[in-house]
Amino acid sequence: MQGSANINLMIKAARKAGRSLVKDFREVENLQVSTKGPGEFVSKADREAERIIREDLMEARPNYGWVGEESAPVEGTDPTRRWIVDPLDGTTNFLHGLPHWAISIALEHKGEIVAGVIFDAAKDEMFWAEKGSGAWMNDRRLRVSGRKSMAEAVFATSVPAISKRTLPGTIADFARLMPQVAGVREWGAAALDLAYVAAGRFDGFWERELKIWDMAAGLLLVKEAGGFVESIREGMAPFEHGSVLCANGEIFDSFAKVIRND
Repeated sequence: MQGSANINLMIKAARKAGRSLVKDFREVENLQVSTKGPGEFVSKADREAERIIREDLMEARPNYGWVGEESAPVEGTDPTRRWIVDPLDGTTNFLHGLPHWAISIALEHKGEIVAGVIFDAAKDEMFWAEKGSGAWMNDRRLRVSGRKSMAEAVFATSVPAISKRTLPGTIADFARLMPQVAGVREWGAAALDLAYVAAGRFDGFWERELKIWDMAAGLLLVKEAGGFVESIREGMAPFEHGSVLCANGEIFDSFAKVIRND
C-alpha cells in the first residue's frame, strides 16, 4: 500500500526521530532528565526527537501550522492544516528502560484528522492511516478485533499519575469493568494503546485527561480499522473533552455503558 506524499513525509520523519530515540534509549541511565510535574517527565531525548520531526515537516510544508508537546505552537499561513506531534509518548516507560513508547504524528485539515502515524521504534512497528485508505502496520492491513463478548475482551487504559484529578474515577472504572472482562492492561502509552485497538490486540481503550497529541493519530487508526470512537462524555468530541472511549462495533455499547456508569 502506497501512501500519499504527506504520509510518506510523516513516516520518514518518524523513522529519523526514532533512530535518535533508540540511540538514547540504549543509554537511558545517562539522560539528562528534568521534572515537569509529579509522575510526568521530559528528557533531552524527547526534545531532540521533536526538533527532528519539526525540522523535517516544517521544511517540507512551511505553510502548515504546528502543535507539539514540547514546543510552542505555530500558526501556519495555511490556516486549514496543522501538524499535531507527540515526539515521545510513554516517556516514563522510556526513562525506566521499558521498551514500550512511540512517536505520534497527525495531520489535521479543516478540524479533521486526515493522516496519522504512530511509530514504535523499539519494535520497528510503523502504524499509519489516511482518511478513507484504511489502517496499516508496516505493510499489513489492520482491522479491529471481532470479539463479541465482554467476557472474552481485553481492554487498555492508563492509571493517572498522582497529580491527575481523575485517579478516583479511573479506580471506580476498574471496579465496574474488571468483573465483566478477560483483562485490563495498563502499559503507559496512550498512542500505542490506540494503535493496538486498531490492530485487534486490544478490544477497547478508554482514558481521561488526554491532550490532542496523545490521541490524534490513534483515533484515525481506530476509525480506519473499523472501530467506534467517542468521548467518555456523550455528545462531546474527544478533543473537546480530552477523553476517549473506543472499541469494536460488537462490544462498544456494552463497554461504553460500563465506563459511563449508565
